[in-house]
Amino acid sequence: MKDNKITTRAEDYSQWYLDVIEAADLADYGPVKGTMVIKPTGYAIWENIQKNLDKMFKKVGVQNAYFPLFFPESFLKREAEHVEGFAPEVAMVTHAGGKKLEEPLVLRPTSETVIYNSYSKWIQSYRDLPLLINQWANVVRWEMRTRLFLRTSEFLWQEGHTAHATREDAENFQKKISDIYKSFAEDYLAVPVIAGRKSESEKFAGAQKTYTMEAMMQDGKALQYGTTHLLDQKFSESFDMKFLDQDGSEKYVWSTSWGVSTRLIGGIIMAHSDDKGLVLPPKIAPLQVVIVPLWNNDEEKTAVLAEANRIFDELCGADISVKLDDRDLRPGPRFFEWEKKGVPIRIEIGPRDLGNSSVVVVRRDTGEKENVPMVELSGIIEKKLETMQKEIFERALKSREEKTYSVDSWEEFEKIFQGDGGFVKAHWCGDAKCEAEIAEKTKATIRCIPFDQEKEKGKCILCGGESSERVVFAKSY
Repeated sequence: MKDNKITTRAEDYSQWYLDVIEAADLADYGPVKGTMVIKPTGYAIWENIQKNLDKMFKKVGVQNAYFPLFFPESFLKREAEHVEGFAPEVAMVTHAGGKKLEEPLVLRPTSETVIYNSYSKWIQSYRDLPLLINQWANVVRWEMRTRLFLRTSEFLWQEGHTAHATREDAENFQKKISDIYKSFAEDYLAVPVIAGRKSESEKFAGAQKTYTMEAMMQDGKALQYGTTHLLDQKFSESFDMKFLDQDGSEKYVWSTSWGVSTRLIGGIIMAHSDDKGLVLPPKIAPLQVVIVPLWNNDEEKTAVLAEANRIFDELCGADISVKLDDRDLRPGPRFFEWEKKGVPIRIEIGPRDLGNSSVVVVRRDTGEKENVPMVELSGIIEKKLETMQKEIFERALKSREEKTYSVDSWEEFEKIFQGDGGFVKAHWCGDAKCEAEIAEKTKATIRCIPFDQEKEKGKCILCGGESSERVVFAKSY
């Protein structure tokens, strides 16, 4: 960001994204290439994500636990497909305590192996199932190309791991978590998502089935917003996770895993923000309202601050997150700072407003200004926050719909991805070779096969083979 100015989206979308992060004071680069320092404002957003998602998980019976960051390399090798999928990203400790270790230790890229090692000891009978556990933790994946929040060598996430007596129970729980992710993305983050299953080529390493939520950013690219995986009984067999069933027979459990990460913050930025800086949905904003008092002399200052403090107490009493910015600075720099940081509502109050028993309320998303009476101000602000939350979602949905296309010819398909891109719904024959060739020619991949769509016969966009449903193609982050 040069001269404290944010690059416009039209000029350079990637630089705009980084400029918004800097201007909003969300994160910085760590001393090791690819690592990230999450600053207080950025971490406060993550805390709100964590707090609200955690409540949703616990409503369906999930409990939190914590598992080690390190585990033996041999654990990772127990499930061949899993280790193959993660091998390029794995970081290891080979020396500790001044000595070379007999066996290298893996820094968790994901925790299936270390968690299932514990589950094999905890699960004895069908009475121990289902076992529904989540952990909030950090993960290490040695990425070569990194970008703050979207892809870093270390990031924060939650990872749920469950064990079930039957495949049906595991699949039902996988879908239940998928529904929670979709609801959270849309109701809290105001980001519309398409829920569906991944193709065989795109599914999680070692999974039998992966469900995903795909969101569209303002530049037409897709961002994966959360995944759930049915892991079948592969890990159960590798880690000897067995239980004694009601009929007296010994069986392997069925397992699922699922997670979202600090990537969600990058998605919020790219879905909603503008050329002035960060725009946050009120439900996830650490600070929902900032009060900026204005005065010309000490006498005005005393009177204005007294009323500003009263308003502050009123809003706090209504459980609205609010800050009083009473710094002795000119109004312009204060307005500009909170605008960059994405605070949903700014309340301005000066001597003239005192005389009129009103304040000026400014919406961050639209810039709309309105004179609002001080009477029952907290109720008015609550309604404005609700309206903002709804309208921010509606704008994101409208943007996605405008950039979503249903295509039946290769020429039209290719033209879209040579241009601005977007979500393209097209038929695909189901052949992985065809999928790979499409990606090679256009850089677009199958983001998901949507749940919410009718079966429809058609011809594969590339080879003309038979197809029974459309899939969503897009370039992605």
